[in-house]
Amino acid sequence: MLYALILAGGKGTRLYPLSRSENPKQFLRSVDNKSFLRNTVDRIKPIIDKENIYIVTNESYKDKIKEELIEINEENIFVEPSNKETATCIGLSAVKLLKKDKDAVMVVLPSDHYIKGEKEFQETLNQAIEIAERRRGLVTIGVNPTTPETGYGYIEMGQRVPGSIATYRVERFTEKPNIEVSKDFLMKGTYLWNSGIFVWRADVFLREMEKYLPKMYKSLMQIYQAVDEDEEKDVIKEQYDLMDGISVDFGIMQKTRKAFVIRCEFIWDDIGSFKAFSRFLKVHEGNNVSENVFLDESENCSIFSKDKLIIGFGIKDLVIVDSGDVILVMDKCKDQEMKQLLNGIKQSIEFNKYI
Repeated sequence: MLYALILAGGKGTRLYPLSRSENPKQFLRSVDNKSFLRNTVDRIKPIIDKENIYIVTNESYKDKIKEELIEINEENIFVEPSNKETATCIGLSAVKLLKKDKDAVMVVLPSDHYIKGEKEFQETLNQAIEIAERRRGLVTIGVNPTTPETGYGYIEMGQRVPGSIATYRVERFTEKPNIEVSKDFLMKGTYLWNSGIFVWRADVFLREMEKYLPKMYKSLMQIYQAVDEDEEKDVIKEQYDLMDGISVDFGIMQKTRKAFVIRCEFIWDDIGSFKAFSRFLKVHEGNNVSENVFLDESENCSIFSKDKLIIGFGIKDLVIVDSGDVILVMDKCKDQEMKQLLNGIKQSIEFNKYI
């Protein structure tokens, strides 16, 4: 049977201070006046019954998800005891779904994407599901790159395989290359951005994990034995303490020989940075601005206002964010360094209340 798994445990640190530890970006209402999480669920409903839509998160966000997604059963919310990256949370979900259904096919979706072209999106997923079933492949969705981006992973397309939508064996994955390598990939024309959307059978995914992440696989098998038993929660906590977190891209997708990529025909955007988020603001004389912004003699700025009027005079290449109790002023070129900045802020105890 077909299941959706939505990843909703991240803190969205690159969108700080809009995204906060108590209200991370998956809950922000900024596109279509609906949260990213709500849009993700609504987008998958035409393909997968709501009874088969699952969310993986951490304890801190469980109640918010229940409020946001009242139609989703509480038992469909998988809770991690700690954040150990995507290979771990997907692996935990895979063993839970496999215990429920030995033929489970998983459609793995980040909760912070913007997608336009629902018909094309659904057709692409249907083809990915077919490949996952028929070829026992690990399928990802690739996006035609338009600029050299250092915040995305890249997929090199290999041999084309049959399919109404262009589909290829994956030659290799490259996770977040530097700017020069990104420019080279763009020039070659044989690379796609990695969207982070995956489709695979749970059993096939776990077999690949057994090959490439054997210690994590061993812990997950201990969890598998405890699923639906009285000790399940304790065993998950115990095994999570033993596991080293790693992303599914580094841990499995860069190594497997079962990877396929479908070149998508829908419009996709990963709202993971202010550079991406600013594309949803209105354009004013070469700047991207929200409401309550006045700029004069200013260029290439992204301004996010809340209640206050923000005035910029003679400024250039800045990101300015007003979240109410925090104001961020940042050079645009520092967009990918927000995590380091936030780690520095956390070192000052007096600022922890703003995190």
